[in-house]
Amino acid sequence: MLALLSSAVWAERADRERQMVVEADRPGSVDLQRQVVEFNGNVVITQGTMVIRADRVELRETQAGYRAATAIGTPSHQASYRQKRDGVDEFVEGVADRIEYDGRADTLRFVGNGSVRRLRGAIVADEITGSQIVWDASAETFNVAGGETTPANPSGRVRAVLSPRSDAAAPASAPASAAPLAPARTLGSKR
Repeated sequence: MLALLSSAVWAERADRERQMVVEADRPGSVDLQRQVVEFNGNVVITQGTMVIRADRVELRETQAGYRAATAIGTPSHQASYRQKRDGVDEFVEGVADRIEYDGRADTLRFVGNGSVRRLRGAIVADEITGSQIVWDASAETFNVAGGETTPANPSGRVRAVLSPRSDAAAPASAPASAAPLAPARTLGSKR
């Protein structure tokens, strides 16, 4: 899981300062007293580079100002998430039966037949699949769990497909003028 788990997965920082726009095909409700927004029918939420699509979305805001959301797909069309990574030409996108966002913990949970991919430009760099995938943006990690067998995953196992690091991320090699290291001929010898 090296490339996917250790790579910085920070979302585009500027997105947090942008307006959130929620659109849906059917009437929704906004409860200002409880700070709950519910929308149904081809729901699309955008905030900067972030896009969430689902059949049903419930968005809550806590007294402390943190947001929590649940996006639920249908049997024929899973909920989806896509967002640009900060400072690089990469996107993280994922699908699952249900996607849960916790703004306070800064986590995104893909529940039920989940799949998360990291794209370099338009090329899939890494992909992880499982019953439940948790993206912890603060710790810069993905955790994945297996689960029930499904037609898409008959063994119920987790799976990760990881690409080699890009040339830009590879460590710099030593300068050509540096003298090569030579092993000591005796133990404890002075150089």
